[in-house]
Amino acid sequence: MKLVLSLIFISLFSFQTQAQDLKYQILDKVSFADSLKSKQVLLIDVRRPEEFEAGNIENAQNINVLEPENFNSKIEKLDKSQPVYIYCRSGNRSGKAAQIMQDAGFTKIFDLEGGYLNWTADEQPED
Repeated sequence: MKLVLSLIFISLFSFQTQAQDLKYQILDKVSFADSLKSKQVLLIDVRRPEEFEAGNIENAQNINVLEPENFNSKIEKLDKSQPVYIYCRSGNRSGKAAQIMQDAGFTKIFDLEGGYLNWTADEQPED
């Protein structure tokens, strides 16, 4: 019984430690849209250029996370203390990008939940 309790305690502690290491937030579509309206923000689309050209969120710049050298080079030139809002197609690549940016020293990273697919689903948030 003590072994089971010890394993549960260790698992909970490990999960809590990993959650504390996460320094970026995943925002729902409405919160993401509100943030884009309320202030001057850095908005980055981390998809491939052809995906970006097919449709993107207004004022986004395209920095493809699937090209690691180019991605790292471009984010290194950005202000790491400025809030940065990122998105990809569905949320997977932007999660990877958020981790890379966090490791690079960015302190305020916000990721669009569900990515561009979520953004364009149903109705977009009102302006």
